[in-house]
Amino acid sequence: MGFPAPGHPATLGNLIRLTPLRLHEIPAYPKLLTSSRPKSQHVTSSPGNPDNPPDNPATIMPLKKSQDDNESGASARHRFDEDGRPLLEPFIIAVLDEATTFIDDVLPHRFKPASERTSRPADAIVQLLKYEIFGQTLGEIPWESRYLPRNPPTDVGKTGEAWFARSSEHSDEPQKGTASFSEFESSLRDNHSEHEAEYTPDVFDARLVLDWTIPRPPAENAPGFSHYRNVSMRIFEMGHKLPPPLSPRVFPVLVITADTGASYGPDFVIVQIPVNIETLPEAFYSNGRNLREGEDSLRRKKPVLGVYTSIERCRLIDGHIKWEMATASDAKGSLPM
Repeated sequence: MGFPAPGHPATLGNLIRLTPLRLHEIPAYPKLLTSSRPKSQHVTSSPGNPDNPPDNPATIMPLKKSQDDNESGASARHRFDEDGRPLLEPFIIAVLDEATTFIDDVLPHRFKPASERTSRPADAIVQLLKYEIFGQTLGEIPWESRYLPRNPPTDVGKTGEAWFARSSEHSDEPQKGTASFSEFESSLRDNHSEHEAEYTPDVFDARLVLDWTIPRPPAENAPGFSHYRNVSMRIFEMGHKLPPPLSPRVFPVLVITADTGASYGPDFVIVQIPVNIETLPEAFYSNGRNLREGEDSLRRKKPVLGVYTSIERCRLIDGHIKWEMATASDAKGSLPM
């Protein structure tokens, strides 16, 4: 019996999807334990996502155990806390494993070339690719029997995901037209969201909401962490301005970065997953706090909440840097992406 082909539902993950993670599906953080919907005016989620309502702490149910758990629950105890939330290290490992599998297996076998272009000031040719994951395929993903199970959205199987990717190779040199690997690290891996706001003209805010490295950094000596280092996990709200009369978009994302410890040389990955934080008091745009506390008129506007996910990987192989990125998004409202 052979392994499923790349892109087969059995090989696609249930974490890096356009369906936002809910608060009880991510590792515990002190401020998450008391989260509730503010009674003040709040941002309303965009139409078309009624199956992913904000968490109500009074009705949160523990995640179901994976089908491979034994009756004693010994396996689950290594992955979940007593409230049913995934533990930090198993969650990060699951996300990073899913991300690297997608880049290594799904991207080269399922994505189709779309075009090529240059991206100045870089000299490299950028290959653009695309891949449509149909709703039926997403519906066949074993959502509830994964290492970290999730309840599938109620409309699973009806809506697909349009993925787009870019791939390029660069000389590992700190000179015009290219960059060294350390420059890629400092510009892409380190403070990824803040740097995205600096080099993307339409991004008007990169609002840090939670940072798991502050209360307790991930234990990199945990089982399964042997090949991941310099790990960080944070939640940001990324604000994008659009020309009038369109409302600004805000994309709440869980951002995980790590070095992969590949045998062939330096290698790092950046993962962004949509997350529903409308009930989190520390959110700024998702719960409407910006309407009162925004620093300027743009930040006080009521945004539309979109969803965005991406996987980005940079590898240094034989003096060349391979930079790959795959994304899927939906800006919601009257401007679907």
